[in-house]
Amino acid sequence: MEIQLVIKNPEGLHARPAGIFAKKAAEFQSTIQVSVSGQMKSAKSIMGLMSLSLKKDQEFTLIIDGPDAESAKEALSALVNNEFKS
Repeated sequence: MEIQLVIKNPEGLHARPAGIFAKKAAEFQSTIQVSVSGQMKSAKSIMGLMSLSLKKDQEFTLIIDGPDAESAKEALSALVNNEFKS
């Protein structure tokens, strides 16, 4: 499954939010990828996420495949929409 999301926090996806996002993604069995501008990285990799250099208001695609894909989509969407605040 795929979902389009937009970075809402002012700092973009720098170290702290990338760490929060990767930690949450790692809670799921599903394969979770982040795709932007032709690049695709594992959502479970802090360094991979940071290398995408996502900025505020930038759109990206979350690609999730696995047994808990729906739960992962809901949790990660909420995290992005709440500016990485738990």
